[in-house]
Amino acid sequence: MITLFGFLWYFSSMNNTFKIVMFGVALFLILALGIFGLTKLKVDDFHKAAVIFVVDASASNQANLPAEKMLIRQLCSMLDPEDHIKILRVSEESYLIYEGSPQSSSEVRKAMEKFTQLDSKEFGTAYGLSLKKAFKHALNMSKEGYIPAVVVIGDLENEGAEEKQIDWNELPKEVSNVKNQAENFSMMFLYAKPEKLDLVKEKLSPVLGENKLVIGNEATTSKALRRFLNSIGR
Repeated sequence: MITLFGFLWYFSSMNNTFKIVMFGVALFLILALGIFGLTKLKVDDFHKAAVIFVVDASASNQANLPAEKMLIRQLCSMLDPEDHIKILRVSEESYLIYEGSPQSSSEVRKAMEKFTQLDSKEFGTAYGLSLKKAFKHALNMSKEGYIPAVVVIGDLENEGAEEKQIDWNELPKEVSNVKNQAENFSMMFLYAKPEKLDLVKEKLSPVLGENKLVIGNEATTSKALRRFLNSIGR
């Protein structure tokens, strides 16, 4: 205590110029130490994501389609401008209807409105074919440095040509193949019936794990979106 009081007395007796110099030196040391400390902080690297949507535009899913399209736009608004999305339309056939930035909300909306209209000439839902295409896109985007994810939105009903449907016994192998080549690969399934979501969980949880497989029904979409963002590192 004597030393501290002695220093304070000595400091108070200094002239003002010397006090300013000492204060400046002390402030510089504090700033320098602070900057040095910040440079030692480990900041997580940002990894851009590629999200491939599989959207059911078949007759059996038309009632849910408006809410599903709104949910896609909501998720796109949560993604980063550096992310990339692709939207695959699935009905009797499956094809790409949009690719680009998730922030191009007007283009995303126009593409979905134009290409998800009901076609009375089509019959069936080629989920199996669409997933194979989605997996190829995921692997290609992984090679370009993106974290890939596939989001399946629809009722998951197998309808139409059998060769275009999901083979539930083969699906785990196909997903495992993607995961082996893209370690951070994740999937989300939304709006299917409970029995279908339960089947997804049974088949794919052993492959992807709880953190990389997200499922949700109409009542739990908000929670599912938060979990999905976590699965791609956000």
